[in-house]
Amino acid sequence: MRVLHERCCGLDIHKRFVVACLLETSPDGAVHKEVRTYSTMTADLLALSDWLRAEDCGPVVMESTGSYWRPVFNLLEGQCEVLVVNAYHVKAVPGRKTDVKDAEWLADLLRHGLVRASFIPPASQRHLRDLTRYRIHLVDERARLTNRLQTVLEDANIKLASVVTDVRGLSAREILQRLLDGETDARALAELARGKLRAKREALAQAVVGRLEAHHVFLLREQLAHLEYLDAAIARVDAELEARLAAEHEAIALLETIPGWPPGPGCVRATPRAAADTSVAGHGEATRGCGVRWLRSPTSRAGRRAPTWQPNSAASPRAGAKVGR
Repeated sequence: MRVLHERCCGLDIHKRFVVACLLETSPDGAVHKEVRTYSTMTADLLALSDWLRAEDCGPVVMESTGSYWRPVFNLLEGQCEVLVVNAYHVKAVPGRKTDVKDAEWLADLLRHGLVRASFIPPASQRHLRDLTRYRIHLVDERARLTNRLQTVLEDANIKLASVVTDVRGLSAREILQRLLDGETDARALAELARGKLRAKREALAQAVVGRLEAHHVFLLREQLAHLEYLDAAIARVDAELEARLAAEHEAIALLETIPGWPPGPGCVRATPRAAADTSVAGHGEATRGCGVRWLRSPTSRAGRRAPTWQPNSAASPRAGAKVGR
């Protein structure tokens, strides 16, 4: 079989150590193998990098095992060609993988050009993905916390969620705070309504009458404080995303000029507030892609769950997850 890389290395990465197998093909076709083991501490990974550089190693291959490949990739990225391959593809190549070490098997596949590298985006794009994924986790946690808060209100016979659209809104939060402070006058609480909610003051006055026990008060205070923290955290992530995407505003504006954008029926431009929200029961979905915000109704015309649109697939958590598999 034809040899494409005379000097290459295979890395078998684990949580605490890395096994490196360096293969060198001599002019007469003989293969020299050297296997070394390093810990995953930064100092040892730098030693691995220095060894590969001293041996004038060509491409390096590793499997995308969990997130353990990331620190190794980050240190070797600027030094040599690094291929991150899908473990499923490597297993699909016929061979005697069970009879040889993983690192040697990977190096041998690379030596003959039998591996297919996964797409690894540039560092700046990877950083952006980390931020967008973290924001998704924060928004999901806020949605779960909102549902828990509504459960506590239901247990206290307070039907606020049946009248207001969003219990996280200004009016609902102010009513809840006054309730927790000991206010019992239903009419006075209903007068705290703002905007369009003032038309529902009669319903509000009935909804805030319940049986608020001491443990309800404790739980609601904790949950409201947690909601405030999550709101502030999401706002900080939004600010960081805006700063990192400042150089892309021209490209984003150009993207919006494409006829038919955004794709699919029911997509409209969302407000910054809507873009900060997630899908809670009865609400639409707002997503954040590469600086462009779109709001989509929770169901499509056919009545099925509609997909979440993100203008830049690179910022999509689904696209990012493909690399780490």
